[in-house]
Amino acid sequence: MYIEIINEIKANLGENKDLNRKYLSSQIEKYKDHPYNKEIVREISRMMWDCLSDEEKEEFIEISDNENPIMDILNEISEFIEVGEYKKALDKLNRFMESFPGMFEDDRVSEYHSFTNPLEELLFRKYIGAKKEVRLIPDNKPLLDLYYIYGFLLLENNQLEEAEENLKKANKINPVSARIILELSEIYKKHTPSFNQFYIYTTEALTYSYYPNDIARCYRNLAYYYIEENRLDVATAFLKYSMTFEMSIMAYSELHYIESKGQNIDMGLEDAIEIIKKQNIQLGVNPFILETMNELAKEYENNQLFNRAIYFYELMFNLTNDEKTAEKIKNLTEEKNY
Repeated sequence: MYIEIINEIKANLGENKDLNRKYLSSQIEKYKDHPYNKEIVREISRMMWDCLSDEEKEEFIEISDNENPIMDILNEISEFIEVGEYKKALDKLNRFMESFPGMFEDDRVSEYHSFTNPLEELLFRKYIGAKKEVRLIPDNKPLLDLYYIYGFLLLENNQLEEAEENLKKANKINPVSARIILELSEIYKKHTPSFNQFYIYTTEALTYSYYPNDIARCYRNLAYYYIEENRLDVATAFLKYSMTFEMSIMAYSELHYIESKGQNIDMGLEDAIEIIKKQNIQLGVNPFILETMNELAKEYENNQLFNRAIYFYELMFNLTNDEKTAEKIKNLTEEKNY
């Protein structure tokens, strides 16, 4: 029914934009009590946009940029977060969220997402998939960051249920964001009778991780899980392997704790890898991520979009330390600046 209505409205549009606007306004009134009212009005609003002149569109964009409460509050609290004053940041964000009406909420025909880069969108399409038509949230409306930062601050303040609620909103917008999934895992580390959900979220984050520090954090999480399971040799293996991605003081601290329990931590990397393989855990970065990075980088390079190509080659180099990739970055940088 929804599709038929939209197709009928589109069929009645002509060349005269002023008449189109009047007609579309009448259709909003016509369908105000329809069961699909929200979805119909959103689609009509998109048609209305096409009826605006270039000057009107520019004026609308300028007004939208100047009136951007989400961006304003995130900028306002960033100075407190940078210096670790999380309570002050949370107090300000609490006041903002009390009156925040929400936006870009899924309806019966559309789902709204936001991705950092094309890699994340491809991860989403491969591992999650869309149930409805995907619409991307504009970059100047950082709704994902709003819910993620709010969830993070609530978690830091030990408001676990509220943190979970907001982090799940962020996760719905971007289901393949490792940073969001890892924050969710922290809730289940603190607030569950078992660590099963903590384990599940961690392995999920590992699938989507493409920064070395995120991968290392996943392995440290898994080490924590196996410490709780009293499998200290397995925990040692995960901590040793995590340090191939990030030399973290947390990993050293956990190893010292394991040693204090009488476990020998003198384990080589090859032995650690063999133990991890036996747990059926992903070893290193997801191969799909490396393949996709390489394809994206080559595509951008072929189209002479050098900044984008360098971005993906640098992501690859950070994961592989491959000399050929480093040489590619050097050559593209020189070509870009030539």
